[in-house]
Amino acid sequence: MDLELAGRRALVTGGSRGIGKAIARALAAEGAEVAIAARDADRLASASADLAAAGRTVAALQYEAGDDDSVRDMVAAAAEALGGIDILINNAAQPGGTAPPNLAAVTTADFATDMNVKVMGYLRCVQQAAPLMATSGWGRIVNIGGLTAYRTGNMLSAVRVISVASLTKNLADELGPSGITVNLVHPGTTRTERTTPEQESRAAENVIGRMVDAEEIAWLVAFLCSPKSAGITGESIGCGGGIRGPIRY
Repeated sequence: MDLELAGRRALVTGGSRGIGKAIARALAAEGAEVAIAARDADRLASASADLAAAGRTVAALQYEAGDDDSVRDMVAAAAEALGGIDILINNAAQPGGTAPPNLAAVTTADFATDMNVKVMGYLRCVQQAAPLMATSGWGRIVNIGGLTAYRTGNMLSAVRVISVASLTKNLADELGPSGITVNLVHPGTTRTERTTPEQESRAAENVIGRMVDAEEIAWLVAFLCSPKSAGITGESIGCGGGIRGPIRY
């Protein structure tokens, strides 16, 4: 299937490794012009080189998701490098969160860091990128959340992901008239370059009996970035191999 992404301009935050890097690769494979952004300069350089080896040149931009000025400058640099922005993938955050999962150990600093980087970090990027999309009357925003939204056991991780779900729906309602769709993808434990054997074994408890690969998350995201997904907005979509039990509707 041709996703009709040739010539579209995509910014992927948290694009230096893992799910973000896989998304950048999938979008580039569909013909999109891609910029990746992250905080670690060495990982950015390595990811850019890997994508170039696959035949795609990408812009690599260093920034801090928790800083207003840094986000503004990064989005402006991405727009300059690409000639505009049609697609924004919000993925930059510490996987699983920085805060401990139990009540007694949580500190104000833990909570503030998680919310500032993931929730406000996503919002900052949208505030800068959405006006660029609105000028052309077309845009795609995909936020990356996590399946902790659907289960207990890591309280602050769940809080930040549910906050992103609320953010996603509010943005979808506001930006829809400008031709911009906004959706949320919830990965589960996903196979990346950082995956451990213990994580592989836990993931086998899902419905499909194996860990979902980052590439499989990436192709779902690529579809949501496509003109073919125009009827989907404001939705939260799980992609963790299926959680047994609860019915969600």
